[in-house]
Order: sequence, then C-alpha cells, then structure tokens
Amino acid sequence: MGMAEDANKTIYVLHGPSTDLSGTCEPQTSGLTTLADVERLCADTAARFGLTSQCRRSDHEEGLVQSIHEARARAVAGIVLNTGTYSRTSVALHDVLVRSNIPMVAVRIGNTCGRDSFRHHTFTAKAAFASISGFGVDGYRLAITGLAAKLGAKAAPQTDLSAQA
Repeated sequence: MGMAEDANKTIYVLHGPSTDLSGTCEPQTSGLTTLADVERLCADTAARFGLTSQCRRSDHEEGLVQSIHEARARAVAGIVLNTGTYSRTSVALHDVLVRSNIPMVAVRIGNTCGRDSFRHHTFTAKAAFASISGFGVDGYRLAITGLAAKLGAKAAPQTDLSAQA
C-alpha cells in the first residue's frame, strides 16, 4: 500500500541540544559532518521517496515539544528525532510523542550502548517505532528510509550512469 496522493508528504527532522556543534566537537562520537551537511542528507534522502524534510533544532525541551505539537497540527507524515541528551531524561518528550500518534524514528549519531551505562536508557526510543544508534550521520538516511517504508513511500528509480558508458 503506497501513500495516498493527498497525504501530507512532509517529515520533520528534529535536532536536540548541541546538535549544532556537530562536526566541531567530539569527532570520535559525532564525526566531522556539520548540521548543515546532515540537513542536506535528510533533504536528499526524503526526496528519493517523494517526501520533503523540514528541519527544526532546539537546545530546549520546550522547543522540541512545541515542534512535535506543530507536527501534529500540520499532520506531518512522520518524524525523525535526535533529542541528544534529552533522550534519557525527558518523560515530557516521550509523552508528547506517544500522544502525537505520528510515526517516529529515534536517531543517535553515536553508539549509546557503547558509552557510559547511564546513556543506555532512552525514553524517546520507547515512543518510536524504530531506533537507530551508532551509524553516525548515516543514521539519518537509515531513519528516513525506514520511515518512508513505514509510510509506504517508494524510492524513485536511480539511474546507473556507469551502465551508460
């Protein structure tokens, strides 16, 4: 079953605290890719499935909650969410995600299970239909691909330029 023609084909990509520092600190955890690079990756990946990504970022829990409320009000198709440190502390984000009834994939750039034990628990992943951790920024591509599959969106055929040579 594919997406209905009149269905909202917008997905929100929400970035939490310190994601604006991607590419500038802790390269062993988050790599050298900037937030602008991540947002281009998200837009390109979404477009492959006929979707549009809209990115939002906030260092504040309230800002993320407001973005989720906005997503619900606009009836977006889905959410990709990297809440950063709020993933393990925010019951409020968990609750608003559950109540939004929007398909959501939780993304963490680093392998949270490979770090300190207090990072292993995540409230936001419990509200998601899928959780991706440890793939670096490629986790966003994987999340959008998985979300598109959940929504029934099909990837546009890719042209193999090497076959034309």
